[in-house]
Amino acid sequence: MNHEIVDSFTQLSRERNIDRDVLINILEEVFGMMLKKKYGMDAKFEVVLNMDKGDIEFYLERAVVEVVANSALEVDKKTAKELTGENLEVGEDCVEILHLKDFGRRSVVMAKQNFIQRVKDIEKDLIFTEYNAMMGDIVVGEVYQLRNNDLFIIHNKNELILPKSEQIPGERFKKGDTIRAVVKEVRKTSGNPYVIVSRTDNKFMERLFELEIPEVYDGLIQIKAVARDPGERAKIAVESQDDRIDAVGACVGMKGVRIHTIVRELNNENIDVINYNSDPLLFIARALAPAKLKKVDFDEPSQSFLVLVSDEQASLAIGKGGQNIRLATKLTGFDIQIMKETAEYDIELEEFKDELGDEMLNLFIEKGYNSAKIIIETNFNKLAKDLDVDREELLKIVEMIKTEYDNADVESENIGSGNAPAGNKTDNSEIKSNG
Repeated sequence: MNHEIVDSFTQLSRERNIDRDVLINILEEVFGMMLKKKYGMDAKFEVVLNMDKGDIEFYLERAVVEVVANSALEVDKKTAKELTGENLEVGEDCVEILHLKDFGRRSVVMAKQNFIQRVKDIEKDLIFTEYNAMMGDIVVGEVYQLRNNDLFIIHNKNELILPKSEQIPGERFKKGDTIRAVVKEVRKTSGNPYVIVSRTDNKFMERLFELEIPEVYDGLIQIKAVARDPGERAKIAVESQDDRIDAVGACVGMKGVRIHTIVRELNNENIDVINYNSDPLLFIARALAPAKLKKVDFDEPSQSFLVLVSDEQASLAIGKGGQNIRLATKLTGFDIQIMKETAEYDIELEEFKDELGDEMLNLFIEKGYNSAKIIIETNFNKLAKDLDVDREELLKIVEMIKTEYDNADVESENIGSGNAPAGNKTDNSEIKSNG
């Protein structure tokens, strides 16, 4: 019976990948609890395990006395002789050899259940420790379930979760697909640890650069900062630790072969690789690429950097929905304000397409009224004559355009900031500044 019990426990621990020494400690504790339950908490005993032979030996130690007051700690001379075959004197120790069958099947089953629970607890700790040590590292797993837009991934027989919020927009995975992600968070729960992985975290891009670019992995090129709009665009600042190595060239590779591998992994995310510089002015100029800047100055009162650009470069510096300046701000860590060379502010009439409708919009443009400023500054009677539309309707249109123009003119002071929210009409807006 001893052999069967030990073999059963050993096989279970092997399936759960429990260390041999840890297994022995668990078994000693489990059987120790079994002995305490039968003989009392004060009982003196020893559990000896021989994993190689599959043996379990139990020894109960009690003092020999004339009159027994506590059977868990004491035994009389007659009983001591029956148990050991020796004539022991009062004051000596009686060491009784116990057998597993003496405890009964119920006690053994309870011990096994206790063992299984202890193994589960240790398994949880091992999983938590394993993935906590892997924080920020890439894991490769297999998608086995999609639930509420969250992906569940199997990695080394453990379940990892890729929430919808950590997935790159536009990506589609199906059951059985191999997937790479970075370990972002590990939480302890009542069940197995909750391991969250991510494909949108900046660390994922950093680790991909380490995997695909040997110079980054070897430390010859350092990644200084990363800013991402996952699945759309990213900027990454790199610095060479060796004057003979061109950091940007090494990251991009011959004909872009290195960077293309990373781009494909990130669902065709457009990546700008930038040379890092400790000079904020130069770093900002590079971060705002591909826009060409006129000048970069630090404004003491606002604690921000004012960037002067030509009218033609303003929309490029700001980017669609303010994306370029937003990423540059994240990458550099500085507050950046864009200013146009001209002081004239205007809004293209195309911006009012929804309010005007195609027919009215085309009429304005055909007559040469293609911007809000031109319409506002034109005499109303001349405007009505040129367009030949209902004056009351025209008056409402002019008032609407003027209101939008005035509001946008005020808001334009913040539109060129890296803190501007996506979706603002930034491409054709002037950025005002007290500087």
